[in-house]
Amino acid sequence: MAITHATPIRSTQTSRSSTLGGAGLRAFANIAEAWRLSVAEQLTLLGIASRSTFFKWKRERDPKLPSDTLERLSYLLGIYKSLQILLPEAKAADEWVRRPNAEPIFGGRSALDRMLSGQVADLYVVRQYLDAQRG
Repeated sequence: MAITHATPIRSTQTSRSSTLGGAGLRAFANIAEAWRLSVAEQLTLLGIASRSTFFKWKRERDPKLPSDTLERLSYLLGIYKSLQILLPEAKAADEWVRRPNAEPIFGGRSALDRMLSGQVADLYVVRQYLDAQRG
């Protein structure tokens, strides 16, 4: 059987990352508000160097985000969700990220201070810590 008409196949990965990017950024905007994050803190957490890129992505319905940014969003959404489960009172959950923490991984600093190092690994560490607390 001969194929006479080939339809271009859109990459599932590309399509998914666009959809996830828009939804992820919209969810992150809510988290940023709840955690009272400055624009500079948001940029650092997302690993974005350019303010103009950040605001461009926020304007777009489904921006195509780099895999590093998608990974960061995934960790941040997981951190938020874990806090909502561990601390059912929304205010307490949202304030936890700014409170000094005596756990060795935080060294007396807040989880937000740890996450603001700019390294994706620090988001992972905070997410892993909270997941362990959940059991």
